[in-house]
Amino acid sequence: MSRSDRFEIFLAAPPGLEEVLTDEAREMGFGPVTAVPGGAGLTGQWTDVWRANLELRGAGRVLARIGSFRALHLAQLDKRARKFDWAAYLRPDVPLRIEATCRKSKIYHAGAATERIARAITETLGAPIAEDATLRLMARIEDDLVTFSLDTSGEPLHRRGYKEAVGKAPMRETLGALFLRQCGYDGAEPVLDPMCGSGTFVIEAAEIAVGLPPGRARRFAFEDLAGFDAEAWQAMQTPRPPRDTPLRFYGSDRDAGAVRMAGANAARAGVAALTKFTCQSVSALTRPEGAPGLVMVNPPYGARIGNRKLLFGLYAALGEVLRREMRGWRVGLVTSDGGLARATGLPFLPPGPPVAHGGLKVTLWRTGPL
Repeated sequence: MSRSDRFEIFLAAPPGLEEVLTDEAREMGFGPVTAVPGGAGLTGQWTDVWRANLELRGAGRVLARIGSFRALHLAQLDKRARKFDWAAYLRPDVPLRIEATCRKSKIYHAGAATERIARAITETLGAPIAEDATLRLMARIEDDLVTFSLDTSGEPLHRRGYKEAVGKAPMRETLGALFLRQCGYDGAEPVLDPMCGSGTFVIEAAEIAVGLPPGRARRFAFEDLAGFDAEAWQAMQTPRPPRDTPLRFYGSDRDAGAVRMAGANAARAGVAALTKFTCQSVSALTRPEGAPGLVMVNPPYGARIGNRKLLFGLYAALGEVLRREMRGWRVGLVTSDGGLARATGLPFLPPGPPVAHGGLKVTLWRTGPL
């Protein structure tokens, strides 16, 4: 595969947040980017794939569309898959797993399609097929068009590589970054989370403020592709000095174990000096010194943790303390339950779209300055 080849690149986002990810990709200097169902699309080169994995905070995965052809039956799929230039993308010594989906096509059996593609690859290239392989080839057969995409990320991109410890019902880093962006956060103000759990919002905010790329501490599936240029990738990864910031980022939680986890995660992420985690209940919250910023909070909600009826008091207390202590600060609150959000009594703007998270649909509720 040539580094100068141009092809379609797909950036995956939770449905409902496609425009937010599209805005991020445009801001990061990726060429024309278009919001599409389930993410954002652009045309680029392999270096764009590398940089998207390394630098985009909101993308869940980066897929490279490597080719397509028409196939009306399995024998045609088999024949054309054998003629496909697999050696341009795949290495014969790297295991691969294949996932096929069929929609509105004469080939309707995904399992049979997967089998034919797998056999074509093993018999022409020699690459082993394994269910647990990190490298994944996705074949979409829609309206009789077979499209091949490589998942260049491997592990989902919310696994930044530093968060070893997570609490109950953690917020994924990619989702946390998109919610921060929806609240207008750009790294130029403090962020406080009074129910911080393992510290996702606080750590993401601190990383954004100093310009640390989210993928700096992990490896990616594209490193196992044919023609991968390790030297050029190493040059792209060369750390830039973190920006100086006078800001500090605050998290608190009544669970001492969560506070310890958040502190350890911040240390592994390299932002311990910018973050402060405190073990305290919401009622003990006080406003930090300095200019106002953003309160970002993902409280418990009924289907996620605990009994819904008991949570109304918690949300009411949260709203009361925020109105009292955090004048001038904006609030972003993530919950699956609009009734609980309204129980805070906060002056919310119209809520954002429902977003899938952990088997539930969650919504971001935002305020202007309190």
